[in-house]
Amino acid sequence: MRRMACVAVWVLGMAVAASAAPIPLERGVGVHEWLNWSPVEDDGLYSWPPYRSEEEWRAGHRPLTDWPAGDEFARIRSMGFDFVRLSVDPGPLLASEGARRQQALDILAAAVERIASAGLKVVFDLHGVTQVPAYSMEIIYGGADSEDVARYREMVVAVATMLVKVGTDKVALEPYNEPAYYPCDSSGSDDWQRIMAGTVRDIRAVSSELTIVATGACGGSIAGLVNLAPSFDDPNLYHSFHMYEPHSFTHQRPDGTDTFASGLPWPADSSTPEVVTETLKAQMNAAGLSPVEQVMNMVAAREAIARYFEQNWGPSQIEASFRQAVDWAEAHGIPSRRLFMGEFGVILMSTDGRMGAFDSDRLRYLKAVRQQAERFAIPWSVWEFSNPYGMTIIQPDGPAVPDSEMLQALGLP
Repeated sequence: MRRMACVAVWVLGMAVAASAAPIPLERGVGVHEWLNWSPVEDDGLYSWPPYRSEEEWRAGHRPLTDWPAGDEFARIRSMGFDFVRLSVDPGPLLASEGARRQQALDILAAAVERIASAGLKVVFDLHGVTQVPAYSMEIIYGGADSEDVARYREMVVAVATMLVKVGTDKVALEPYNEPAYYPCDSSGSDDWQRIMAGTVRDIRAVSSELTIVATGACGGSIAGLVNLAPSFDDPNLYHSFHMYEPHSFTHQRPDGTDTFASGLPWPADSSTPEVVTETLKAQMNAAGLSPVEQVMNMVAAREAIARYFEQNWGPSQIEASFRQAVDWAEAHGIPSRRLFMGEFGVILMSTDGRMGAFDSDRLRYLKAVRQQAERFAIPWSVWEFSNPYGMTIIQPDGPAVPDSEMLQALGLP
């Protein structure tokens, strides 16, 4: 009888494991400007209570009157997105304990509930920033056994406990964003492996049902993902990577105020180095740069332009990058639908031509990357909903309306 009972328990456990799955995610958008960059006082400490209100977020870079009336998250849902990747500054949580930390957690719980009420799932992304150095992501770079890493992991446990109360059917927890442990090869240390595995164990001690989004090192890139040994994997876990390859195209921006870096095409073979060079010269001339300034700018620009065309970036390289991630997953028995492309995007060319890609090139790239993700059933989140920095769903100037051509490139109605 005891043996039969043990067998029954084992069978039940196997059935539960087989049916376990992360919350369903398909097409998402990052919301970064609301709960990141929590306000700071003149003394360099966080304002308390922390974080901005929804109204303060929307008024951060434009008049509040630019925004249409109604529920902003319901509008996101109506665009065709089914989840929001909500980036949250962990600094106020690291800077507090006891009742003060609970106050911060209550604010964040209300934000998750607010988004979920619009019919959206939430990926709760602990997204460290640099404005208060003592609580930036630098604190996790002292090695897996450091006191700061232990403190960060303790904070993650508090967040996991809060999210379980909100509802494991509504939210996933992404405890790290783009961790900068390098190099991502066999000569590197095992610190990131130990940190990620230990953090998953911490969260699982809180809940077996809360979906976790794990990430590799090297800035959360595919190179970081495939360097990870997913010994901590379970059926309720996504494995994240960010897709900004090639960075020379997606992040065309100058190093200084008098320099230009823009106009590289997608794919590379749709234009020539000569056309890009002449276009850049025309933009510098229109901006009033002196002949000397133009010559100095072109010294650096020519090298970057030549290198981009030599690499000849196009659809085959994008496919190869995705195949690298999918092959890694398959080698570890992980279905590609449990990969997660947590960010992708392209800086749109600025009005003065100093930075970014032409809109047509940007749209072709977004469509190509999105289609590759969907080919392998990989859920994705585009960067980002609304900001003035060139990667945005909402038009950066004038009425706060979505970029309809960008939505079309993302396959949204």
